[in-house]
Amino acid sequence: ALAGPSLRCRRGVAAPAPTRRPGGSDASRAPQSTVCEKIMELLGQNEVDHRQRKVLILSQDRFYKVLTAEQKAKALKGQYNFDHPDAFDNDLMHTTLKNIVEGKTVEVPAYDFVTHSRLEETTVVYPADVVLFEGILVFYSQDIRDMFHLRLFVDTDSDVRLSRRVLRDMKRGRDLEQILTQYTTFVKPAFEEFCLPTKKYADVIIPRGVDNMVAINLIVQHIQDILNGDICKWQRGAVNGHGRSYKRPFPEQAESSAVLTAGKRSHLESSSRPH
Repeated sequence: ALAGPSLRCRRGVAAPAPTRRPGGSDASRAPQSTVCEKIMELLGQNEVDHRQRKVLILSQDRFYKVLTAEQKAKALKGQYNFDHPDAFDNDLMHTTLKNIVEGKTVEVPAYDFVTHSRLEETTVVYPADVVLFEGILVFYSQDIRDMFHLRLFVDTDSDVRLSRRVLRDMKRGRDLEQILTQYTTFVKPAFEEFCLPTKKYADVIIPRGVDNMVAINLIVQHIQDILNGDICKWQRGAVNGHGRSYKRPFPEQAESSAVLTAGKRSHLESSSRPH
C-alpha cells in the first residue's frame, strides 16, 4: 500500500473480480462494482457532493488503450481480448493513481464501451482520503499493485459471472452466440491465466461478493478508522521512515477481496465493461 506525502492520509484499496464489468440492473453488475458501491453506501459517501467526498471509486475500465482501426474492427465482432493485461494503458493508470495519492486533482479518461473508443472528454477527480480502485487485473502489474494499502479479491461463482455477462450483453443488443463464443475464447481463459493467479496477492478474500456483509462491514470499519485518523498516524510514520506503510490486521476470510489507495474528494461511478 502507498500513502502519499501530503497533509492528508492517502490510502488505496483495490478490488479485482473474476468477471467483466456489467451495466444495467444490479443483477448484471460485476461483483467488485457492487461491493464498492455497498461500501460507499454504508459509509454514507454516496450522498455527498463529489467535491466533498472522502472516499471515491475509480475503475480500471477507464484505462483501456486506444485501439487501432484493425483492433476496433475485431472488437466490434467480439474478436478482441479485453481481458488481456495488454488491453490496458498501464502507464497512464500508474501516473493517474500516483497523482491522486499525492493529493493532486486529475483528469480521468472516459471510455465508450459500445464503440470501443476512448472519448475526448474526461472526468475531473478531486483528491480523497480513500480511493477504491477496482477492476479484474488491478493486481497484475507490480508497480500498480504495490501502491495499494489493502488488496481485496472478490470471489464469485463462475455460473453467476457468466449469467451476469449474458444479461448485460443481451441488453446491449448482442447475439447470444457471440457472447458465449467470446466468453469461452477470451474471458474464461484470460481469467484463469491472468486474473485468478493474482488472488495470491490479496490481503482479504471476499466470497459471495456483496452478499458477504460480514466481510464488507469489516472493510467499512477499517476505512472508518482511516477517516478518523487512527491509521493515518501509523502510515505517516512508516512513510517518513521509508518503510512499508502500516497495515491493520484483518481477520482471515474464506475467499474474496478488494484493496485500494488515496485521493481527495470525488467519486466515479463504476463504468460498464464493454465486452
